[in-house]
Amino acid sequence: MTPAAELLRLVHDGTYDEAHQDVRAALLDEIFDPREGLSLPEAGRLAYERCRHLHGKLARPLDILRDPRRLFALAEWPSLLDVSTFSLLMVHYNLCLGTVFDHGLDRPDLQDMIAELDGLSSFGPYMATELGYGNNVAALRTEAVYDRETETFVLNTPDAAAQKYMSYSGFRDIPKIAVVMARLRADGEEQGVFPFLVRISDHNGLCEGIRAVPCPEKPVQGLDNGLTWFDHVRIPRKNLLLGDMATFDEDGTFRATGGNRRKRFLRAMSRILPGRLCVSSAAVGAGKASVYIALRYAANRLTNAPGRDDVPILAYRSHQLALFTALAKVYAMTFLLNHAKREFLAGENPELNDLISITKALSTWEMTDVVAVCRERCGAQGIFSVNRIADYGSLLQGLVTAEGDSQVLLATTAGQMLARRDDAPEPAVPWPHDRDIADPVRHVELLRYREHTLRAAARTAMAAETGYFAGWNNAINPALAMARVRGVRIALEQLLKTGSEILRPLAALYGLTEIQRDAGLYLARGAMTAEQVERLPAVIDAQCAQILPHVNTLIDGFGLTPELLRAPIAADDYLAAFQQTVGT
Repeated sequence: MTPAAELLRLVHDGTYDEAHQDVRAALLDEIFDPREGLSLPEAGRLAYERCRHLHGKLARPLDILRDPRRLFALAEWPSLLDVSTFSLLMVHYNLCLGTVFDHGLDRPDLQDMIAELDGLSSFGPYMATELGYGNNVAALRTEAVYDRETETFVLNTPDAAAQKYMSYSGFRDIPKIAVVMARLRADGEEQGVFPFLVRISDHNGLCEGIRAVPCPEKPVQGLDNGLTWFDHVRIPRKNLLLGDMATFDEDGTFRATGGNRRKRFLRAMSRILPGRLCVSSAAVGAGKASVYIALRYAANRLTNAPGRDDVPILAYRSHQLALFTALAKVYAMTFLLNHAKREFLAGENPELNDLISITKALSTWEMTDVVAVCRERCGAQGIFSVNRIADYGSLLQGLVTAEGDSQVLLATTAGQMLARRDDAPEPAVPWPHDRDIADPVRHVELLRYREHTLRAAARTAMAAETGYFAGWNNAINPALAMARVRGVRIALEQLLKTGSEILRPLAALYGLTEIQRDAGLYLARGAMTAEQVERLPAVIDAQCAQILPHVNTLIDGFGLTPELLRAPIAADDYLAAFQQTVGT
C-alpha cells in the first residue's frame, strides 16, 4: 500500500470504499459545475435540484440513517461544492427524517408521509429554533393543544418571539413536511416539548393557517430560510411523534413513559448528537479542501527569491509555517472526529456527550482559522468563489452556531465536567529537564497538566463567590479553556495512535503550536525551562522542514482531486485553468 493510500485509509477510518466513495463520485456530475451570475434565489433552487440528484444516485435516506457513517460522509462531501446543498441534506436527512426514524418509523399510520420524505417528493424542514429564544428549545413557546372532540392538535404561534426561525419555508411552491417542535398541552396541562409532523406546503403554496416570510439574504447561501408562523393550524393526532417517550390514549389522556421531563425532552431532541458530528464532518471537510487547494497553489505559484530565480511561494518558511500549521490542525481534527464517531457508534462512553460537544466546538473553531489562513495565503485568488475557499468561510460561519452555538455549547459541557467528581490524583509538574521539547508525547503530558490546572482554577473561582450564577460567571473563562484543552489533548493522542511516521512531524507541529500558546504558564510552573521557551520558534520551524518533502503525499491522503473541486488554482496548470474560467 502506498503512503497516500495508507493515509486515505486512516483519514476515513477504514470506511472510504463503503461509506464515502459513491458520495464523492456523485459530485463529479456536471450539475455541480460552478455557475456564475446566479441570483441568491436561483442558487437556492439549484441546491434543491442538486439534492434530488444525490438522492437519485445514493441509497434511500432511511437506509443512510441506518448506517450513521454514511450520514457523516453525506455531511462531509457535498459542502465542498455547494454549501447550500449540504445544509438542505442535513436538515432533511438527519433532523427531519431522522426524528421520524427515531420516534415513528414503524407506525403504519405515518407511512404515507414517511414515503414522501424518503422519496424526496417532499423536503423536510426542522422547526425548533424560535426568534426570541434562539437554540434554547426547552423554552420555546409554540403550542400544540389537543382538542378531544376533533381528535386533532391545534398548532399555534402565540406571539412574535415564538415564530420559528431560520427553517426552510421561503420557497412556497416546493412541497414540504416539517418536524415542528412544540409544547404539548392536553386537558389543560402542559406536558413538555415534543415533535410533530406538519405539512407546510405543496405545489400550490403554503398550507392553510401557515404564514412564512424569508429571512434577509446571507452571503453565498441562497436558501429559503424564513420566519414561520402557525395560526391555529389543525393537525391529526397521529402526527405527534411520541416514540417511547409517552403514550396518548384514545380518550386523549397523556401518559409519560420515558423518565422525567428533562429525559423526555433530550430524547425528543435525539438527532442533536449525530447532528453535531455531521457539522464537524462538514467543518473538517472544508478544512481539508482549503489546505489542499492552498498548498497546491503554493507549490505552483512562483515568486521572487533574493539571490535566486523565481521559486514557488511554498519555498518560504513563513508560508510553510502558516499552511503546515493549518495542515496539522486538519489532521488533528480529523482524528478527533474519527474518535468521536467511533464512540458514538459504540454507545458505551458515559462521557459521550462531552466528547461530541467538545469535538463540535473545537473543530468548527479550528477549521474557521484554517479557512481564513488558507484564503489569505492565496492572495486575491482566495477571494473568488470559483476557488472555493471563500465559500468555505461562509460555511464555517454557519457551522460555528449550528446545532448549538459553539461557545455556549462548550460552556455547558465545561460546567458538566466541573460538576463531576474527580478522584484522579493531582498530577505532578512535568519534569522539563533532559526532555525533547519536539516530542509530541511530551506535549500530551503538558496538555494533560494544563487541563488539570485549569480545572483547579475554575473550581477555585467558583468557590470564591456566593450564589451559583456569580460563581459560574467567575469560573466560566478558565472552564472554557479547560474544555478546549481537553479536546486538543485528545486530538493529539488520537493523531499519535495512528502510529504513522509521516504524520509524526505534523503531530509535533500541532502540539508545539498549542504549547506555545501557554508557554508563560508552563515556564512559571516549572514545566518548561527558559531555554526551551526561547527555542520554541526554531523547533517549530524545524518541523516545517521535515514536513515539506511529504506535502503532496499528505494532501493526497484526503481523497481530493482538482477534477472534483473544480478550483482553478488547484489545477496542475493554474494559469491555464484560470484563463479558461474567465474565458481568455
